[in-house]
Amino acid sequence: MSDPAAYLERLPFWEHLDAGERAFALRNTGLRRAAKGSLIYSRDCACVGLVYVVSGAVRVYSLSPEGREITLLRLGEGEPCVLSAACVVDRISFDTHMETETDSVLLVLNAEAFRTITDGNIYARCFMYEQAAQSFSTVMRTMESILFDRFDSRLAGFLLEEAERTGSNALRLTQSMVAEKVNSAREVVARQLKSFAKQGFVKTERGIITVADAEGLRGIVRK
Repeated sequence: MSDPAAYLERLPFWEHLDAGERAFALRNTGLRRAAKGSLIYSRDCACVGLVYVVSGAVRVYSLSPEGREITLLRLGEGEPCVLSAACVVDRISFDTHMETETDSVLLVLNAEAFRTITDGNIYARCFMYEQAAQSFSTVMRTMESILFDRFDSRLAGFLLEEAERTGSNALRLTQSMVAEKVNSAREVVARQLKSFAKQGFVKTERGIITVADAEGLRGIVRK
């Protein structure tokens, strides 16, 4: 579909907008195609507005002063995000960056229009703060996992989730890509994958990690 209205209708507050608000939203919404690795939003970019993932995948991350990236959350098809509208959600005070993990199509309701709609419609405003709260909860779970979960459990869980998400046990991922996704160093990932391979949980080859024993990995997660 190439009609923005078809996707705006999927937003929970859409049915509570009057005809004028809907027309205004449509005039200020567009579909954006973004190649894999495209920067959608950062603290150095202009405020984008409400982003809805029509297809593809988007990663939201934080960047340390030393340049280390920490993945905070991911967005898939059918998921909206308001972190790219920090100028509208005035209680968002931490810096985030958003980039596409695959070739993606995004629906974007520009920041000024989103501000006007949320200022004038209680349902849209509630949606905005609910989305912000959900994003914050996800970020907190991510930070808790980084701080308190064993790394072998985190890596095992990630491999299982990727196998389920892609529908394949053969994951086309390099060690560097895995390190980025699980917020660790490549060397740490390499050591743990070697340990998993010795136990028969995975098989590794250049650019591919194969889940050989899913139940064994689940046992690691449950420990």
